[in-house]
Amino acid sequence: MMAMLPQLRGRITEQVLLAATTWFRVGGPAELLVRPADTEDLSAFLRDLPHEIPVTAIGAASNLIVRDGGIEGVVVRLARGFGAIEVEEDGIVAGAAALDVTVAETAAQAGLTGLEFLSGIPGTIGGAVAMNAGAYGGDMSCCLDWAEIVLRTGAVVRLDAGQLALTYRHATMPPGAVVVRARLRAFPGETAAIAQRMAEIRATREASQPVRARTGGSTFRNPEGQKAWELIDAAGCRGLAHGGARVSELHCNFLLNTGTATAADLEGLGEEVRARVRTATGVELHWEIRRIGVRKGAAA
Repeated sequence: MMAMLPQLRGRITEQVLLAATTWFRVGGPAELLVRPADTEDLSAFLRDLPHEIPVTAIGAASNLIVRDGGIEGVVVRLARGFGAIEVEEDGIVAGAAALDVTVAETAAQAGLTGLEFLSGIPGTIGGAVAMNAGAYGGDMSCCLDWAEIVLRTGAVVRLDAGQLALTYRHATMPPGAVVVRARLRAFPGETAAIAQRMAEIRATREASQPVRARTGGSTFRNPEGQKAWELIDAAGCRGLAHGGARVSELHCNFLLNTGTATAADLEGLGEEVRARVRTATGVELHWEIRRIGVRKGAAA
């Protein structure tokens, strides 16, 4: 496939194991891992890439299970050329590779409030836009002005929040599109109060979530008017294990890789939890964690 690829100023690497890049530390290889130098480089690459080659974008891989068979086609991962953060009078413009917590800290240092919730989300701005990430009383829908994306055709377009149709943990993105930059609204605030709120978020997260484990964030979306973790607990799933995967006893909407888990173990455990919750409560849980790629030994 390398012979079919357009020129790139960034890096292209074949058969890169993705397990080391995901927070779960599981997953097979990317057939081709592409790290463009900047938006212009990504745009030209996607424009000239044969359309039959699939494109998958990943960020910090903090809320992601890469299946054991890996990902076919091109995996785009944005890095250094997409991490810039610019402070404006009433907001922040951040590259898609900028970490959520770094954006929150930059806003706080500038005396801007409204983005403190980002300090509790372990991911990147690109991923936060793509899934309308949220926590601690805020989400992207309440602060996003616009996002710049590169379409599969190579066109660079700016979409406002309304065009992305943000709903709970979801944004409507064109297939194969890659978020490259976003503008977030913020407001002048008291620096001390902003710092205190961020400290509260950090303390709450460390006390209630397995932040130092091999995990992937909240596994299931909260059903309307309910908490996923309460339903999982009520179904007797706290501490439930499947292979090397286990439901966290600290926060049972988190799955853990205890050291030997495969992606299949994690996904299988999640499906067992869904089945038990359905039987015990009649509620259908829906995955919040993205599961991508092919299962080991399976065709695409």
